[in-house]
Amino acid sequence: MPQTLDAVAVRGWCALALDALGRDREAIDAINVYPVADGDTGTNLYLTMESAAQAVEAVFAAYPEPPVYDGVPPTADVVRAMAHGALIGARGNSGTILAQLLRGMAEVVAAGDGDLAKALGRAAAAAYLAVAHPVEGTVLTVATAAAKAAESADGTPAAVAQAAYAGARAALDATPSQLAALGRAGVVDAGGRGLVTVLGALVQALSGEAPVVRGEAPVPVPGPAQDCPAEPAATGPAFEVIHLLEADDAAVDRLRARLDRLGDSLVIVGGDGLWNVHVHVDDAGAAVEAAVEAGRPYRIRITHFAQQAAVEPPKEQVQRAVVAVVPGEGLAALCAEAGATTVLTRPGEAPASGELVEAIRRAHAREVVLLPNDAELRHTAAAAVEQARAEGIRVALIPTRAAVQGLAALAVHAPERRFDEDVVAMTSAAGATRHAELAVAERQSWTMAGVCQAGDVLGLIDGDVVVIGQDLAGTARTVLDRMLAAGGELVTLVLSADVPPGLAATLEAHVSKAHLAVDTVVYEGGHQGVPLFIGVE
Repeated sequence: MPQTLDAVAVRGWCALALDALGRDREAIDAINVYPVADGDTGTNLYLTMESAAQAVEAVFAAYPEPPVYDGVPPTADVVRAMAHGALIGARGNSGTILAQLLRGMAEVVAAGDGDLAKALGRAAAAAYLAVAHPVEGTVLTVATAAAKAAESADGTPAAVAQAAYAGARAALDATPSQLAALGRAGVVDAGGRGLVTVLGALVQALSGEAPVVRGEAPVPVPGPAQDCPAEPAATGPAFEVIHLLEADDAAVDRLRARLDRLGDSLVIVGGDGLWNVHVHVDDAGAAVEAAVEAGRPYRIRITHFAQQAAVEPPKEQVQRAVVAVVPGEGLAALCAEAGATTVLTRPGEAPASGELVEAIRRAHAREVVLLPNDAELRHTAAAAVEQARAEGIRVALIPTRAAVQGLAALAVHAPERRFDEDVVAMTSAAGATRHAELAVAERQSWTMAGVCQAGDVLGLIDGDVVVIGQDLAGTARTVLDRMLAAGGELVTLVLSADVPPGLAATLEAHVSKAHLAVDTVVYEGGHQGVPLFIGVE
């Protein structure tokens, strides 16, 4: 069992923290009353930690095994991956702060400093700086107490982690007396409760044993209000806006000042050109506009608090729903019009299983059909299905490998049919749809069609490169001819917003002239990562 915070210990910590947050998620959600009583703190912490853990596993998977190397990547690479994964996957106020805590720790560990107390201190300081208006009695208080307790500890990193955990638990138990909203509800801070869970996993990763706190009092749960001054209920802003942002430091400083005037609960974490922005506002459009002026925002998520609190709990379950993973805004809108709940992805940012489970829950149905629309998501989707089934939801996974297969499945979806019959029909439609895409090579590499150079247009059919061309239109025509050589009745084209004007008309004209009796439908996919998706049914 590791006794230092090396690469193996960080990997174990992430896995243990994810397991622990999975067990505690519902309990943490249940005590979530500050800053907004939206009951999702545990879920947000879990999704953030899942993204961090997946990033760490990706580093281990990419590192050479013996006899070349020992299969263990450098600790610096692992902690940076952990911090980056948490940053891009951070959800909600609590997840955003957790991402900054992990980033602060990573800065110390990646520099080769094995002082765990120093790493925890940097984490707490970084989290305070990320929050526009820090409030005591929250996760920030718990993080600071953990760091102070760690500073006073002697011995191994495991002993330091145990001291930090004990200090965090004591601070957590005191939060109801520090924050009126917690005192009135008779609960501890939900974000702090989640941090205690994460620190407990750190103790276990370093020592091999679950943490022990002498004289530990049980964590309060919702119950009678404690003696606390009464305060009028606060209404608060109507929307939560969270997104990733590519921008320089100066632009982020201006954005921070502008968002601080627009709303509250402002947390901006990150650095080196990539940031995660979280804010509560009444004017969500103004917040997004400010982000566009600062840089390039993406993965924008807007939640209406009143709708979440007043509409979702009493919402009656529907019998059946479809959840579809889609690579662009245009496809998301198209699938939503067809009645599907969508999960929007970005290039290089595959959704975690927790995000898919959340979408399945959000569909609020007794029966759910999941369309991953990506061969690389098969394991993630399978894990999400198992978790949803454990929660009592009947879920069928149709292994669609491309968005055009998902569109074909949606086209024949009929909720009035028996569930099994509907799944069979959707699976058959997806399986009968050959799929292709056009991509632009980023570097010289070997393919099944030969050697490509950076900037070449690649035509992939069913996942394999079959054409290397110099322009989009010519390569697309060649791909279409190859696909239609075996027959077909309908061609589906999904074009990115970045393709040259007139490409759709050019390809439609080619199909109608070269392949009689074949119909063509065209959809705008938005910014979908590749110029063109093609489906042939």
